[in-house]
Order: sequence, then structure tokens, then C-alpha cells
Amino acid sequence: MGGIRVAVCGAAGRMGREVVRAVSESGDMELVAAVDHSELGRDAGDLVGIPPLSVPIRSDLGGALADSGAEVLVDFTVPGSALGNIETALRAGVAAVVGTTGFTPGDLDKVRGWCEETRIPALVAPNFAIGAVLMMRFAEQAAAYLPDAEIIELHHEKKVDSPSGTAVMTAQKIIAARKGEPSPAPGEPVEKIPGARGGETGGVHIHSVRLPGYVAHQEVIFGGVGQTLTIRHDSTDRRSFMPGVLLAVRRIRGLSGLTVGLENLL
Repeated sequence: MGGIRVAVCGAAGRMGREVVRAVSESGDMELVAAVDHSELGRDAGDLVGIPPLSVPIRSDLGGALADSGAEVLVDFTVPGSALGNIETALRAGVAAVVGTTGFTPGDLDKVRGWCEETRIPALVAPNFAIGAVLMMRFAEQAAAYLPDAEIIELHHEKKVDSPSGTAVMTAQKIIAARKGEPSPAPGEPVEKIPGARGGETGGVHIHSVRLPGYVAHQEVIFGGVGQTLTIRHDSTDRRSFMPGVLLAVRRIRGLSGLTVGLENLL
């Protein structure tokens, strides 16, 4: 065994399990720590259905990082705990690759400050699927010519934040890329059911769907005179995120400060 020494926080979750498997099968990485508050003591390999890795699930992140000599932490948890996990990692000299979503601008400012203070890098990405990053890039290009747009994002029923981080970032890119002005809104909006038009930021409406059967999906619809343009990305399996996660693990130590978005590595 050898290569980049990786710790996974949220290892017993659905995304965490995929990261454990991907790291273990990568060939240039070694899983050295797995942290969660469930499945305690269970071997991480056994948990994900691969041969044992001699890495038991434990709950103390600080101790796990210190004992394992981890170089990179991959975090897929929830915002309430991820922020503390990032600080713990950076202060331990461990770079952080974070797929947890739902951070506020203030949260990112905190991470940015910790990175500057410790001189250890972190990457926070709302989506690690290469196709999703391309979807956002294409939407950004289209917004320069078709400024009227709405976003529909669909995720599994257990996703806690809405709209998704990907939808928020897409809206921000659309707003920044507009060369023309979006069509003026009609007079006083009438929603027979409050929220029927979704949330709105900068003139971009975002609609969130949470249902069993979905993984992660997003559709960006642009409207123009006599035409529409739809850009859609579908992740039908969580394995779709793993090439991006592994890319981030390989590249993170060469970065500085806080990087937001996987597109910065492509």
C-alpha cells in the first residue's frame, strides 16, 4: 500500500461509502482513516463490500487524523458538522476536499480564513460530476445570449438543503454572464399556491424537487423569442462523482487557499 494518505469523514453515508471504495481501488491512494457516527468499529472495506482494509470506523476526527498520518480529508457530511471538520483538518495540517453542500458565504469566509492562517489548502465543490461542471459552463456561455433562464434541480428525498449547491452556483454564473437584461417581470406576481414559482435570485427562478428514485439531476431552461434551450445533466449513480473526487484529492496539495468549484481543476 502507499500513495496519497486519505481520510474520509461521513464514511458510512451513501457518498462516503463510494469515496471509500474509489480511494481503495484507485491505485495511487491509501485509505488510512474512516470517520462517522454510525457503524462504529466496523471495517471500512467490509462496510462497502470489498476486502477488509484494517481501517475501522471511528467517531473522533482529530484522533483519527493524528493516528493515521492522513494527508487529505474528504468530507461528505452536513453543513453543521462539516465546518468543524474542515477546521480540525486544516489545523492538523491536512488538506480538505469537501463535497458537503449548504454552506453560506459567511461559512466560506471562515474556511478561507483558516486556509490563510494555516497555509493548508481546501477545495469546496457543490458537484464533483464532470458532466455537471460542463453543464454549468455551458449554461454560463448561453446566458450571454439568452438572459432569461430558470433552473429545475431534482435530488433524492434525503438531501437536506434546497436549492442544491449546484443550482445556486449555476444561477450565480448565469447572473454574472448576462450581456443583456432578462425580460421584465409581469406586474404583481400571483401565486395561487405560495412558492409555486420556486425561489428567486437575481431574476433566476430555482425549483427544487426531492423524491425517492432520484440521485442528482439539473435542468437549465433558457427562453428567447420563439425559442428555448435546455441544458440538462443527470447523475444516475453516485459513482459518477468519484472521478472528480479523486482528481481533487490528487491536485489539492498543489493548490493554495480556498478553491470553490471543481471547474478550477479542469
